[in-house]
Amino acid sequence: MLAVRPGERAVIALDGPDGVGKTRMAAELVALAPHVAGRELHAVSVDGFHHPRQERYAHGRTGATCYQDSYDYDALRRAVLWPFRAGEDIVPAVFDVQRDEPVSADPVALTPDAVLLVEGVFLRRPELRGEWDATCLVTAPESVTVPRGKARFPGSRVSGDTVPGHPANARYVEAQRLYRLQARTWAPEWIVDNTDLQRPELVWPDPDEPQWFDQ
Repeated sequence: MLAVRPGERAVIALDGPDGVGKTRMAAELVALAPHVAGRELHAVSVDGFHHPRQERYAHGRTGATCYQDSYDYDALRRAVLWPFRAGEDIVPAVFDVQRDEPVSADPVALTPDAVLLVEGVFLRRPELRGEWDATCLVTAPESVTVPRGKARFPGSRVSGDTVPGHPANARYVEAQRLYRLQARTWAPEWIVDNTDLQRPELVWPDPDEPQWFDQ
């Protein structure tokens, strides 16, 4: 990642489903980067660019609406991607999804050759093609990501919800399946199998047997 666009700013998408460990991986990469290459790596989460709840659920709570209506990509471009490309400060978040209200985050100044790591779901969707200099897909089976994701929100659990096919998971599981169909022709530069958080495995994409939409 740190070799992408040497000497100038680069944007890399860290893509993957909820519960796969993207945020943890991004934090580890940010901490490691200065020791590996002496180049600044800064992470931003797409979760800071949700639409308000009323807009997210305006057309129902299905997998399709989760995929289509969750995020404000224009806000992400205005606050992060465009100013970063222009050598300016970025604003790392504009919305608090838990409180369902806008936030005023402090601008962040980055070095002229910084690498910006944008982590989140649905990042290899067609309308974001051209925004990233490279993409990394973090994968694990649904049998791993669903219970791992549920563990982050103990106050909203229901009995049996660690099973991917449970009704409580239908919206998110179906959204990911729709997304994988949309993204199937966009091969990532890297794939990381994060089934075991302690032993992530780098997998090189194979165009003859594509691994990026079969999990």
